[in-house]
Amino acid sequence: MSRDESAARPRAGAVRGRARPAGPARPAPGARPRPAARRPAAPVPRAGRAPSGRGPRQLLEKVRRAWDRPLTAYYVILGGSLLIIVLGLVMVYSASQIKALQSGLAPSHFFRKQLLAAVLGGVLMFFAARTPVRVHRALAYPLLAASVFLMCLVQVPGMGVAVNGNQNWIAFGPFQLQPSEFGKLALVLWGADLLARKQDKRLLAQWKHLLVPLVPATFILLGLIMLGGDMGTAMILTAILFGLLWLAGAPTRLFAGVLGCAALIGFLLIKTSSNRMSRLACTLATEPGPGDQCWQAVHGIYALANGGWFGSGLGASMEKWGELPEPHTDFIFAITGEELGLAGTLSVLALFTALGYAGIRVAGRTEDPFVRYAAGGVTCWIMAQAVVNIGAVLGLLPIAGVPLPLFSYGGSALLPTMFAIGLLIAFARSEPGARAALAMRQPVFGKKRAGLRWKTMRRRVKKRPSGER
Repeated sequence: MSRDESAARPRAGAVRGRARPAGPARPAPGARPRPAARRPAAPVPRAGRAPSGRGPRQLLEKVRRAWDRPLTAYYVILGGSLLIIVLGLVMVYSASQIKALQSGLAPSHFFRKQLLAAVLGGVLMFFAARTPVRVHRALAYPLLAASVFLMCLVQVPGMGVAVNGNQNWIAFGPFQLQPSEFGKLALVLWGADLLARKQDKRLLAQWKHLLVPLVPATFILLGLIMLGGDMGTAMILTAILFGLLWLAGAPTRLFAGVLGCAALIGFLLIKTSSNRMSRLACTLATEPGPGDQCWQAVHGIYALANGGWFGSGLGASMEKWGELPEPHTDFIFAITGEELGLAGTLSVLALFTALGYAGIRVAGRTEDPFVRYAAGGVTCWIMAQAVVNIGAVLGLLPIAGVPLPLFSYGGSALLPTMFAIGLLIAFARSEPGARAALAMRQPVFGKKRAGLRWKTMRRRVKKRPSGER
């Protein structure tokens, strides 16, 4: 065989068309195979444990994404307010039983009245949440006029009723109405509509258009309220005024001037009243003092101290047995701390914080000036009143006699506050992203409704007559 023929012939074991891949060398006959080298195993992470340095970041990112969703503010306002109302009903029933028995009434007397007010407030809240913004703006002036008229009727002899030294009530049979509570809502709606109109005309850059007629009208409301001696409600109206001015972009010097005038007027009103001076003297008090002038403030601290971490139990308060005045109205937060402990009070604070933050978000994300001013005014109203009430119970602020919003007993305070919550819900629903998300969740009946259709995995098939295949 020639050398060329041997080179052209394929070797034994070779496959035509492709070469056999080179494998490991076969061991010689009788030789022991060497064990394969072991590769180090990769470390297995422990179950339920995130990689170091990424767990907190991932959690914060999830929280941020959840908060940035279009319907978050809507659900926070709705759910938070309902939880506060329900918990308030429970605490009103627990804190008012002894007071009702001492007055010769049924143990559930105050609870039934508060429950009726909550039902009526729920109707108002639903109406406000479903009412368009233009209707709210139309209600501003009639509501302000009605509030001023009722405040004037309070000072008419034979019509006004004095409660705890303050004549700010009107009696309607077994019910009493406090018009100043509706004055807060009227100031928010009217002030928001006024500032929105002036912003559309670009007049807010001039200080006279910024202050007039907002500040004079607020002073009229404050004067009518102070005629009855209710300085606590006057403080809340002042906070609403400052909130509206701040949202309108008032310059610092103008804002400081109005604040200084209000502080001076408040000091003169406190200085000229022995009752207000005694309340101011009870701030940070730890003893009842001469004549037990700080009795209520000190026993509020005692109630919070008796509660401990988790409280003495629902209905097991000792301070409500005549030791603490107004246990179901102004000092219901103290009874909550005694029966539910620090955990219960922190839960209430967390709900109010979430409600306030959601209101700020609604005011900050809208492009409608009226919605921004109204949402900001409602948020200032509720948060300022909560701070004043809780600060008085903790002994950090003077006792102002204002109820805890949505929580304390009192239908006159609950009805306008729930209407204001309905405003926030309506404004949260009016965001473009929230409207689209809510529209996609609503069932659509009929052929045409806002251009939306059911999204299903099945194809629409024309119905065939029976018997046809």
